[in-house]
Amino acid sequence: MNIPNIACKIEAYASVNPSEDQEKIRTAVSNVILDANYEYKEGSIKAVSRDLRSLSKVQEAIRKRKVNRVYRRQMRYNTNGETTWFYLNKQAAYVDVIAICEEAEESPLGPIKVILHSKNLEKITDWLAPEFIY
Repeated sequence: MNIPNIACKIEAYASVNPSEDQEKIRTAVSNVILDANYEYKEGSIKAVSRDLRSLSKVQEAIRKRKVNRVYRRQMRYNTNGETTWFYLNKQAAYVDVIAICEEAEESPLGPIKVILHSKNLEKITDWLAPEFIY
């Protein structure tokens, strides 16, 4: 599916626990958000991108596994104005698997929180997790 040309900001955050290797957490985040700028600060890693293509791996996983309804529900529930977010399992992301968490506690060492900012959240949601997958 073509990637829409929509102005957006994508942020991803993951805590780095004392027992975790910072580079492994960066790998987990980079497996989720492609071509982003990364920053380690105060016990967490932050990735930022302004290109919707950065979420192409997430979009591909949603389509492959046909879990669009779960993502749509989470994004709708977590929408506040021009911002929405969802959690992904950090351990799964490290081994290059995209797995949504409905609650932060579903990822034992903490999730990756993906935050989307845009005036066109509905269009982003429709691209990322289309209402119907055939």
